[in-house]
Amino acid sequence: MKKPRIVVVGSVNTDMVVKGDRLPGPGETVTGGQFYMAAGGKGANQAVAAARLGAEVTLMAKVGRDVFGDRAVEDYRREGIRTDCILRDAGTATGVALILVDGHGENLISVASGANYALTPQEVAQAADRIRSADALMLQLEIPMEVVFAAAQTAAEAGVPVILDPAPAAPLPDGLLPNVTYLTPNESEAQRLTGIAVSDEPSARRAAEQLLAAGVRHVIVTLGPRGALLASGEGMLMIAGEPVEATDSTAAGDAFNGGLAWALGRGLALDTAVRQACWVGALSATRLGAQPSLPTKDELQEFAKQRSYEV
Repeated sequence: MKKPRIVVVGSVNTDMVVKGDRLPGPGETVTGGQFYMAAGGKGANQAVAAARLGAEVTLMAKVGRDVFGDRAVEDYRREGIRTDCILRDAGTATGVALILVDGHGENLISVASGANYALTPQEVAQAADRIRSADALMLQLEIPMEVVFAAAQTAAEAGVPVILDPAPAAPLPDGLLPNVTYLTPNESEAQRLTGIAVSDEPSARRAAEQLLAAGVRHVIVTLGPRGALLASGEGMLMIAGEPVEATDSTAAGDAFNGGLAWALGRGLALDTAVRQACWVGALSATRLGAQPSLPTKDELQEFAKQRSYEV
């Protein structure tokens, strides 16, 4: 089976994480937490997820000329990711995310975007040939919306499938969704996009119908441990999740998207690709951190083997 070529246009952050028994309320201080620092950012997370599974990945991003930027570029090189499209900006800092995680794996995240929001459509256009030759383009919303739009349009015009993770949730500009092949919102993001409170399969179906009507070709609403709802003009299918003991859900969505791009790039049927992406997300949720939690192909195969599945 071929090695898929995936381009990710997205964010690079340094994650500073505190794990404690519970999350603080407004104005409250909770002590006794454990601190660690790791590479993150939704774009970089998805790039690492796909690369560890065996894809050939190019990351288009922007970081500062600071110690966090230096460390990020070196880390991605070690992951086997092509970093020649990561730009450096001396005038802004590399993005930083402050993450709180409780004993159940739930989290609160605040992001200082920094250089991520200095990326421009013109800079992405300079690497348009890389997008046009890819098996899939992955996008998220931690970079300027005009960059997302330009990259999606470039890919769509070349017939390259576009996977858009609409996170963090934000209104999407007119004309974007018709360029999107696979839209992958979670429950809260689907609600933000449609106004429909998504809490179960029936409400996810209503939200998916609205998003399909807006022009996107496939909608995949991720429902955490319950799995994902796959919707297209041909109908809807609920893909069951794989039960695990969650430790930290910080990058589970990014793991899902990286797994989806990897599986689709290998030529798998969409329902099979979504099922395998659910396994990648579930395995990620059993570990602490963003990129440290992302599994390799060998780890995914072992996870599947223990459940009598095949990857």
